[in-house]
Amino acid sequence: MTFSRPVEDEVDRLVAAWRQERPDLDVTPLEVLSRVSRLSRHLERERRAAFASHDMESWEFDVLTALRRAGEPYELSPGALLRATLVTSGTMTNRIDRLAAGGLVTRRPDPEDRRGVLVRLTPAGMHRVDAAFADLLRRERELLAGLDQHEQKALAALLRTLLIPFDASDAAAP
Repeated sequence: MTFSRPVEDEVDRLVAAWRQERPDLDVTPLEVLSRVSRLSRHLERERRAAFASHDMESWEFDVLTALRRAGEPYELSPGALLRATLVTSGTMTNRIDRLAAGGLVTRRPDPEDRRGVLVRLTPAGMHRVDAAFADLLRRERELLAGLDQHEQKALAALLRTLLIPFDASDAAAP
């Protein structure tokens, strides 16, 4: 697959400057990773805007989507939420408390573990996270509008290949 380069971007200018100033270094990684980094900033800006338009913060979205993805009855243990969101138990307790105070989740005793609880998405939580998710997907489609479906699939495959070793090492970490 060949891609045309119709215009020069900021990364092209940055790479050219480094090649001029440090011809002894191979700055090729910047051509990919600086673009990934810049795209990440744009994506984060769009994510924050999507969540804010639904009166939600990123951490709320993370917890609520973990519950939503769990399927009926949309509940998980706090431990499962920890694994899904990669935060500490103290942080998760605080987040569950805040979401419960906002009427977005409820807690109930775990019938299989007398010491445990289950966190369940409320109808209000489901409504809010579904709306925020739909808005986020709309914004993400706009970010990808410069690529056709084939190019998006190719980019996804390349990024997957790049990320697999990192995901594997994260999974193996204690």
